[in-house]
Amino acid sequence: MPEQLTIATNRRARHEYFIEDRIEAGIALKGTEVKSLRQHKVSLVEGYARVDGREVWLHDVHIAPYEQGGRWNVDPGRPRKLLLHKREILRLRQRTEQKGYTLIPLRMYFKGGYAKVELGLCRGKRQYDKRRAIAERDERRDMERELRERTRE
Repeated sequence: MPEQLTIATNRRARHEYFIEDRIEAGIALKGTEVKSLRQHKVSLVEGYARVDGREVWLHDVHIAPYEQGGRWNVDPGRPRKLLLHKREILRLRQRTEQKGYTLIPLRMYFKGGYAKVELGLCRGKRQYDKRRAIAERDERRDMERELRERTRE
């Protein structure tokens, strides 16, 4: 199994969305973009993916221009084509047409020398869902702290 080198993660996605499914996709990149990815100069926070016809496009993912790229640098915010099988694209189109579902990039990584993105089929959280998740996390942390203190004694 090829080693995975994580480039960037979208930590905000876990707070903003319920992640119901995960899909791995390749990314069609230009030469200097790959060099920027190797320097970890990418932001997934505002990103999303959209199914257009028989293609899937990644929007609003910022890959910083490569410093030594010169005239070969491309627009850092351009839409990038995602590489998926036809069956996967059809399934994603059906799932995203349901109300409230969207495709969010969760993680970008290199696998066997190829740049990949992990997409999450997500449903947005409401404000009360976010508060409940924070309360549960705090409660878990307090319980773990109590157990640690009891085992020390």
